[in-house]
Amino acid sequence: MFNVSGRRFLIVGGGNIATRRARVIDQAGAVINVVAKSATEEIKNIAIQGGGIHIERSWTAEDIAEDYAFVIAATDDHQLNDEIREACLAMNIPVNVITDASSSDFTFPSAIYRPPMTIAVSSGSASPLLARLLAERINALIPDSYGRLAAMVGKYRHKVREAFASPDDRKHFWGRVLRGAVAEHVFSGNPEDAEALLESYLDEPENHIGVGEVYLIGAGPGDPDLLTFRAYRLLQQSQVVLYDRLVSKPILDMVSSETTMIHVGKRRSHHAVPQADINEMLVEHARKGLRVARLKGGDPFIFGRGGEEIEKLAEQRIPFQIVPGITAASGCASYSGIPLTHRDHAQSVRFATGHLRDDTVNLPWDQLAVEDQTVVIYMGLSGLPIISEQLIKHGMSPDMPASLIEQGTMPDQRIHCATISTLPALVERASAKAPTLLIIGTVVELHRKLRWFRENTDIKDSQLEIN
Repeated sequence: MFNVSGRRFLIVGGGNIATRRARVIDQAGAVINVVAKSATEEIKNIAIQGGGIHIERSWTAEDIAEDYAFVIAATDDHQLNDEIREACLAMNIPVNVITDASSSDFTFPSAIYRPPMTIAVSSGSASPLLARLLAERINALIPDSYGRLAAMVGKYRHKVREAFASPDDRKHFWGRVLRGAVAEHVFSGNPEDAEALLESYLDEPENHIGVGEVYLIGAGPGDPDLLTFRAYRLLQQSQVVLYDRLVSKPILDMVSSETTMIHVGKRRSHHAVPQADINEMLVEHARKGLRVARLKGGDPFIFGRGGEEIEKLAEQRIPFQIVPGITAASGCASYSGIPLTHRDHAQSVRFATGHLRDDTVNLPWDQLAVEDQTVVIYMGLSGLPIISEQLIKHGMSPDMPASLIEQGTMPDQRIHCATISTLPALVERASAKAPTLLIIGTVVELHRKLRWFRENTDIKDSQLEIN
């Protein structure tokens, strides 16, 4: 992190490595001179367009000038690179030797740019490839909007300094801004709202004391790799997490150990916490000024009762965000090799819930038992015999392919394939356990051909042939 804007660099060498170094230096605003008998067109253009020159000859000791901020020895001649280093040492100029990291005064990290922010990853030249791979992972986790957030903070730094004389007060203020609603407005593409809220914090800080925020987050079907970047980021900054039974342990393990975890999950015939109480808990914690994550399996707006929860928040004027998740239908179907629609099988898909109510399942059976359609039923395990009976009764062929997916997207996923008439008996023999997803339609026939996800399970009967 060294300001080289307008400073002069010398690069000795004009090959591919020298060109890569020149790109980085040019991006930092430096002026580059290149000494090389032969050089790539790109490095020549970088030097000339940035106000530098290309000297088309071999290097001599006279090329080292006192006004160079840095020198890079980027030739493939080890002896020549050593000579360049000795000349730089004599003039107290830092040098980077591409053929010998131990002889270099500085190294080049893999950088992630979110102007005005720069994030650098370095292995100390032990493994530049590993540093790049790690930088790629960090790059994927940090939205471009972090640069806009940094720019906004820079814009208000002096105003905040005038408003808060104490460094601790300023630190508390910026912590609230960077972890709260102001930052989220920036991330959501609403910079005007972000600045307006920040201004209100400065003008009337007492009016905003105790106002928290709720994040309604879809955790997806189970595989932590399917969690969205936004969901992960909000989970990391949450102070309280209310989570359902269907949220997988690997996802819960991502939450900070300092976060308060509250299980509010439901299972058949037993509600750990009634829905009305969950709604009140969200309001109660947010009114304490806390950042609260409501973590739900799948997508919160598909059989997740997320709409009821944010209705309560809206009524109480509690700020909230909604983060969609991959719904079980999409995740389980994809991990099972069962496309929900297919030109030769199904032109539409219907979602329904098979949850038992008064020991029965009430669904629009006539609309479900039609041809060229895929039917996806959530929470259909306990009601599977009734579902099978009613679909056949309303005109569906008893030989219609059907699949029950157990623990979808997870290493212990099991896929039970049969027909709508024979599936209940097969599932009972296999002792299937929730969470499950039921898929009905001729698309199920494609499972054997399109299956790609290999489950890590010792259960041998998890793949049952279609009868």
